Amino acid sequence: MAAIYQTPARPLTFLITGGSSGFGLSLARYAQAGGHHVIATSRNPSKTPELVKEIEGRGGKLLALDVNDRNSPKFVHDLEASGTHIDVLVNNAGYSVFAPIETATDEEIREQTETLYFGPLRLIKAVLPYQRERRFGIIANMSSGAALEGNPSMGPYAGAKAGLDALSKVLAKEVAAFNIRVLTIGLGTFNTNFGNAAKAGTAPVPDDYKGSMAEKMIDAMTTGKYDSLNLANGDKDIAMKAAYEVITGTGVGTGKEAQKFLPLGKDLYDRVNTVKASLDDALANFGDIAKSCALPGK
Repeated sequence: MAAIYQTPARPLTFLITGGSSGFGLSLARYAQAGGHHVIATSRNPSKTPELVKEIEGRGGKLLALDVNDRNSPKFVHDLEASGTHIDVLVNNAGYSVFAPIETATDEEIREQTETLYFGPLRLIKAVLPYQRERRFGIIANMSSGAALEGNPSMGPYAGAKAGLDALSKVLAKEVAAFNIRVLTIGLGTFNTNFGNAAKAGTAPVPDDYKGSMAEKMIDAMTTGKYDSLNLANGDKDIAMKAAYEVITGTGVGTGKEAQKFLPLGKDLYDRVNTVKASLDDALANFGDIAKSCALPGK
């Protein structure tokens, strides 16, 4: 039986990381337009004074937060201590390093995982006690089609996203009894600044990779071609309107609060079907073998 979640009939307080551009900023705008309180974060809000003015002009805040900082839980504790209770945590901040797994350095992989896995996890662990005590909360993690079946050169990114996705599935089961929802938002390619934030691996790529999909991906994503080649498939604002409604249980999200995964983007839709077909193929080929491993009587 699916859990039944209750959302208070009042404005909610959103904490959105990576809130100065792309998905984060778009979602912040929808939340504010819907009458909710928004605390958006970025590493350096002073670089975007116009956004500080915009968000604060609507009653919100754009504050400095580096999700890689191991002291980031203090950010949450300070907000709660000041009387700002976080109803909705949106883990959105991120970037991707592009390199074949063979050449990606330990440092690059660890930094990628710090941003996409440990950073969100620290904030989740910080907000949960407060949400559990209040018997309400929503945790929304921005994920990617790469977590389902990543493209060549995106191993570190895909691994970190998939790790958080798996953790979120377990977390959803652990906290459902406390009226806390956990939502994974799977995203395809959209018209954000993802390409501008991309990094190429620092280690030389062996000649054997010349002409490979990995090399083409690295070139497209780290040389400004993501925008010039029109590689994005989706409109971020349409996607974030849907995300906002599913998070708040309004519009397209009405009555769907128990859903744990929100796929967004035509290309993401196609990738979900690719994964489904792959799993069906595995069962068709090895299902009988899987069942044959049972202990007697099981």
